[in-house]
Amino acid sequence: MGQFHDNRFPGENDAYRTSRDALLAAEMELRKQTEAVSAMRRALPLGGEVTEDYTFDETVDGAVVQTKIGDLFAAGKDNLFLYSFMYAPGGDACPACTSMLDGLNGTAPHIRDQINFAVVAKAPIGQIRQWADGRGWSNLRLLSSHGNSYNIDYGAERDSNQLPAINIFRKTDAGIFHSYNAETLYAPSEEGQHPRHADAIWPLWSVFDLTPGGRGEGWFPRLSYD
Repeated sequence: MGQFHDNRFPGENDAYRTSRDALLAAEMELRKQTEAVSAMRRALPLGGEVTEDYTFDETVDGAVVQTKIGDLFAAGKDNLFLYSFMYAPGGDACPACTSMLDGLNGTAPHIRDQINFAVVAKAPIGQIRQWADGRGWSNLRLLSSHGNSYNIDYGAERDSNQLPAINIFRKTDAGIFHSYNAETLYAPSEEGQHPRHADAIWPLWSVFDLTPGGRGEGWFPRLSYD
């Protein structure tokens, strides 16, 4: 019998169970810490008010339309999640962002049942739409910030380089306010450690982390695996 439960698996010995119980204790502690951090995030006061009425391009029924940031809030839903996709005008789509969005495309209908959710890139909307169609992204609301300063203002562009920013906004009676940015992207990391600011919305790495090989050395998502 283990320290926390009485499940035993075929062929395991006492040494395995002792080590596994130590790991389980650490996993349980991590779960508490994760929940505590989430509670701190939810308790954040409102950030700065969004004073610029950002206008994005998107396609609706094949036509390009202009959508203001306030239009992204559906009735009864006050929270907006905007993911900034690293895709520059005339450039190549980021393989890591593409991998993430492949997964979020399937999750998007579930997300939108609770909150507003969209993806923003600096590339023109036609370039974004062409890439999305090739990937089969039928559930993602895709926006182009080609004509505004959103990327620069909210940490998705630095020195003309695109960054994979996560931003949350909240709509109140007083206006639209910034609520959260995944700022570990910008914070110093310990030597050899990836910022991992997007891990919470990208289950790929969590799957690898459960295996003995972990994330591997130098592996990164590719656009195809032919």
